Amino acid sequence: MRIDSYEFGRIVVEGQSFSQDIILLPDGIQDSWWRQESHLVQLQDVAAALASKPEVFIVGQGQPGKMRVDEALKQYLRQNQIELLEMPTKTACATYNELSPRRKVVAALHLTC
Repeated sequence: MRIDSYEFGRIVVEGQSFSQDIILLPDGIQDSWWRQESHLVQLQDVAAALASKPEVFIVGQGQPGKMRVDEALKQYLRQNQIELLEMPTKTACATYNELSPRRKVVAALHLTC
């Protein structure tokens, strides 16, 4: 799977456009992704995605990078030897495109702030 483009509030993946936050899985897309706390990613927000046992978990923090990863989720990722990469969504998209052909990657992408 490849991200074609990203701009504030919109992402195109394999020709399909999304205007809400998404999670890219090794075998598909979880669209309309939302969290219990708007700008905090917690384990319960991504547990189903992490069940795919990725090597890398990318968090696109939004264009200005407001979204954060909860410490309990960081600990879970460390315990399960899943590499965490947190960065603004534009950079996250480029990183996903670079890594996904050769590693098992899950990307949780916040499209706005």
